[in-house]
Amino acid sequence: MKIEPKEDLIRDHHPDVIRERLSLGPKGQNISDAVLGGIDGCITTFAVVSGSVGAGFPSSVAVVLGFANLFADGFSMAISNYESSKTQQEFFESIKKKEQRHIDQIPEGEREEIRQIYEAKGFSEALLEKIVETITADKKIWLEVMLAEEHGLGKTAPKPVISAGVTFLAFVAVGTIPLMPYVVSSLEMNQQFAISAFLAGTMFFLIGMLKSLALAKPIFLSGIRTLLTGGAAAALAYFTAYFLREIFNIAVG
Repeated sequence: MKIEPKEDLIRDHHPDVIRERLSLGPKGQNISDAVLGGIDGCITTFAVVSGSVGAGFPSSVAVVLGFANLFADGFSMAISNYESSKTQQEFFESIKKKEQRHIDQIPEGEREEIRQIYEAKGFSEALLEKIVETITADKKIWLEVMLAEEHGLGKTAPKPVISAGVTFLAFVAVGTIPLMPYVVSSLEMNQQFAISAFLAGTMFFLIGMLKSLALAKPIFLSGIRTLLTGGAAAALAYFTAYFLREIFNIAVG
């Protein structure tokens, strides 16, 4: 994990810098959508390429199946991510409405919940009552505290359309790259596969590196881990297609 220099930490925690950062509100975190879409897109298309080579199919088959799977699987993944995010959003909104209703209808009961929450944190007597009074004086803050402390929810719900869009774009953008050598018809099949494998491996490694930079994790190790994951999926596709070709005695050529 990258350790920030103390001077940078001091600068980032100056009162003016803190005030400006907090005024912007929470940032949208779609890195997981991009990483998921990118890795799965690259795995999907390179697995098709590897399977086609393992089965002995011509390059044209790899291109057709690759692009067909690219857009179909990308759309499917985006829709799945949309539905998942939509469910989270609806759950968030339902809990928010329920807590708002409780604050409006049974404020004393909700105050007691605040009291017990902060009592469990070690506050007591006059200080505890001051905390309860301060929080419950503003219904917006009161609601946010109840969502966070009682239900473990943040201020904002996920945005399904953005999550789906990021997933689809990353899936298609990264998934297209292993297919590029097969668009160049002048190359021999073994050259196409070698270049495709190199490009796919590079993308796996870069995605792992970018993920590690965003999450402050070891860069090289994360890149290697993602590369091995993608390579294992491609190898599985290749050998499965190869063995099935042999089992069913499929003629190629």
